Amino acid sequence: MSRQPTSASMQPHAADFPWLTGALLAVEAGEVIRLRLEKFARGDQDSPYEAQLMVGEKIAAAFEAAASLCAGASPAAIVGRYREHVAANARRLSA
Repeated sequence: MSRQPTSASMQPHAADFPWLTGALLAVEAGEVIRLRLEKFARGDQDSPYEAQLMVGEKIAAAFEAAASLCAGASPAAIVGRYREHVAANARRLSA
């Protein structure tokens, strides 16, 4: 006996389109890269600090992702967390 899908089960979810969150992360990360490159090209006084911060963030994010994966987080949750970090950087660099 086959079940008819309910209206709630017919709603699309991010888990149904894993490529979408990955694509959004790529676009958002590209914007942060652009903002950082502009800062470096202008020779802002805090450019060396920004470079150090960038490297430290990458290392911390990699450890966070690995720990989340070991704790059983889904790939979608890990990508979502990366997007939170990228959004915070975009806000900070745009200010």
